Amino acid sequence: MAGQTGLSYSALIASLSKNDAEIWRTHIPANWLQGRTTYGGLSAALCHQVGKTLARDMPLRSAQIAFVGPAGGDVSLQAEILRAGKSSTYVGVDLMGEGGLATRATFVFGAPRPEGKTMASGLIAPDVAAPNVSNQMFPDRVGPVFISNFDVELISGALPMSAGNNPENLYWMRHRDEAAPADITSLLALGDAPPPVGMSFYDGPLRISSMNWSIDVLSDEFASEGNWFLSRAVAQTLNHGYSSQDMTLWNQKGAPVMASRQTIAIFG
Repeated sequence: MAGQTGLSYSALIASLSKNDAEIWRTHIPANWLQGRTTYGGLSAALCHQVGKTLARDMPLRSAQIAFVGPAGGDVSLQAEILRAGKSSTYVGVDLMGEGGLATRATFVFGAPRPEGKTMASGLIAPDVAAPNVSNQMFPDRVGPVFISNFDVELISGALPMSAGNNPENLYWMRHRDEAAPADITSLLALGDAPPPVGMSFYDGPLRISSMNWSIDVLSDEFASEGNWFLSRAVAQTLNHGYSSQDMTLWNQKGAPVMASRQTIAIFG
């Protein structure tokens, strides 16, 4: 495929095409790279966009994403049903680059159940001011290349490489692409955008690599006022060059929509 220097999120998702062998292909342009590889949130979103075609219209309930290796430019994706029950479907998706396997995803799709109980203990949204689009954590041409696709406002916590000691960061964030649909695929692409909290404990140049991402989807409704979502990331450990953190996303009304956990490798 012909390369492109820039492509919006919605255009990139729309560029996915499938051949007769059930293999999907697209080209990751330079504006979606994090270092030498595709930004992890986009890799997860592309895998879900392909995987949901086998999900029998069931909504996503959880996902396990392993970021195995780097990939950029031309990539291919292949999905398979791992198990299909009456009310749930397990789908595996591999994203391949020129160097081989880059991302392996397992998605659990499940139909709504009739029990009707609702509870979200411990997931109360922090009380924060409304988002301010002019208060960008990463002004243009600052930060990793892919971040230019998002508005990210740091509400509290510390910037990367600022020698901080606060294990919790709060952010407002959204897609800059106004055509990005209000769906879980878009939310996967957004949810991994802020830098890991563990980076703020250092005071010099760093490289990071997301190793995995475990996700629980808490809602079927992904619309939010102004497309803004509130994110809280809490680093529990920082040891031997690895950091583990929990992340929660709420919509503008304070309803939890996604909870996740991630392990990150940090290179000095």
